[in-house]
Amino acid sequence: MILGKIQPGACRAWLSRASVRQELCFSSSVPPQPVPPLAQTLQGYLRTLEPLLPPDELSHTRRMVHEFGGPGGLAARLQKGLEKRARHANSWITPWWVQWAYLESRMPLPVHSNPAISLPRRDYNGWRSQLVFASKLIAGVLDFKDKIKTGQLPVDYMRGKPLCMELYPLLFSSCRIPGPKHDYVAHHGRSRRSPTHITVVRNYQFFQLEVYNSDGSRMTESQIHGQLLRIRAQSWKTDKEPMGILTSEHRHTWGEAYNRLLRDKLNKESVRLIETGLFSLCLDSPVMRISDEKYASRKAAQVLHGGGTFSNSGNRWFDKTLQFVVGEDGSWGLLYEAATAEGPPVANLLHHVLEYCEKPDPKRAPLVPLPMPKKLYFHIDREIKRDIEHAKQNLDMYVSPLFLRSRFVFETRAVHAEVGPACDIASQRMFRGGRTEYIRSPTNETLKFILAFGDPSVTREAKLELFREAVDAYSDLTLKVLKGHGIDLHLLGLKLQAIEEGLSIPKIFMDTAYGLATHWKLRTGQVPANTDSVMCFGPLVPDGYAICYNPQSDHVHFSITAFNCCEETNAETLAVTLKDTLCQLQELLQPTV
Repeated sequence: MILGKIQPGACRAWLSRASVRQELCFSSSVPPQPVPPLAQTLQGYLRTLEPLLPPDELSHTRRMVHEFGGPGGLAARLQKGLEKRARHANSWITPWWVQWAYLESRMPLPVHSNPAISLPRRDYNGWRSQLVFASKLIAGVLDFKDKIKTGQLPVDYMRGKPLCMELYPLLFSSCRIPGPKHDYVAHHGRSRRSPTHITVVRNYQFFQLEVYNSDGSRMTESQIHGQLLRIRAQSWKTDKEPMGILTSEHRHTWGEAYNRLLRDKLNKESVRLIETGLFSLCLDSPVMRISDEKYASRKAAQVLHGGGTFSNSGNRWFDKTLQFVVGEDGSWGLLYEAATAEGPPVANLLHHVLEYCEKPDPKRAPLVPLPMPKKLYFHIDREIKRDIEHAKQNLDMYVSPLFLRSRFVFETRAVHAEVGPACDIASQRMFRGGRTEYIRSPTNETLKFILAFGDPSVTREAKLELFREAVDAYSDLTLKVLKGHGIDLHLLGLKLQAIEEGLSIPKIFMDTAYGLATHWKLRTGQVPANTDSVMCFGPLVPDGYAICYNPQSDHVHFSITAFNCCEETNAETLAVTLKDTLCQLQELLQPTV
């Protein structure tokens, strides 16, 4: 997701406790996102199509682009609309992009939208150590939250430039709410009386756990641990009806069930407490261990989707922005909802938690009695019971095995003998309110190198030169994106501006080439972290792959995902091919003796 390490702590932004001033400080140190030059975007779009389209189709698309962007074309009018929008908005594209990319999607959140981060297994086994670690984790997250609130959180930097920090306060007490046509995100942390509880889930049962004392101080680790012991004592048996499974449904289906659920006063209050909580803690049962290699995949899958209805999927509320998963076997990680959260801020949060876990508990527990954690009850009528059964069946149908390999990803042509639409996810947080943009990785230079790479008639020197040209071409694309001159956000903005003005969608967006160019068969993202953690997410399309990689000093960690139902894709085959390809690339790049 990011290009170059994000550096926390290059400077500090000391913020006021007043929320308005705090939000201003979080975003005012970075410039607004520019609207890219129109001609540059249209020319860049055509260049990205060259390795993907045959000559006749490319000629047709060139004519359409010229008609759209030439004299008398609609593009100039839409461009002026975007430039006007940019002058009067915090970000001319982010609200549209979040709505289009996430909130209007009707696909289920697990696998299709919510990313997960699986971290190295903790050195314990058993529920007692699970609760000790969970107590430490909760305290570490609360410490991070306090640093945001008091302005002690260091500003993130990338390539020497400060990044927008306004996502950080939104991580807590936020939740996605399903709707019939589109969802929305509710942020409860901005209220005058911010929530002081988290939600703990064990054996499909939800509990409200207050994590602040009556004087406003954070609870100590030993206080939290005592409360988790109480929760365990109340949840020794698995609940018959896993309410959290409902949140795994297609968004339209869940939206209808959500409205039925909230007709009951008891259900409405329980759902409200889940949605307003600072974050969720999922206390999972152990992951089945077959072999070390398969265990790593199962462990990551547990964080991503819970492993299905016969495992821990009932311990999730997939709409919640932050869900920390802690297993009895030492497995742990974080699942987050992507409409609000992003990889780098979440990785910084986890890095802080890991550092905090190495320190002794700094506070003694006050000798005050604590209220019993509140179990959240639901009234389940015949309709809700039917909704849960349907959700269980659907979840088990679409959760797919997650393949993890510690291998660096280079290219997929060797698997499918074609160059398809591929994108790398790049940060736009160097701009106010910025989120992400795509880098379209297939280029003419990349294609030339791939064709020569496996050709024994091409000399080593020629291959190296083609490789340098491919790298340079990708670097140029990257620099454009980091300057706010990416292609896809601008094209999306032009399309949505036409809709905003009540115009017909321009023909360029109805063209077959545009559909092909945005059918992302390969989605990649880099989230560097200081640990051997691996982020995982599902493919963007049914016949695609998703690859996330975390480079370390002497190795690279990867997650590779693909859907089992597609005969054209196989994550395990891709992993093997990538390893072989990279061995060949390493041999090419090593100096000859």
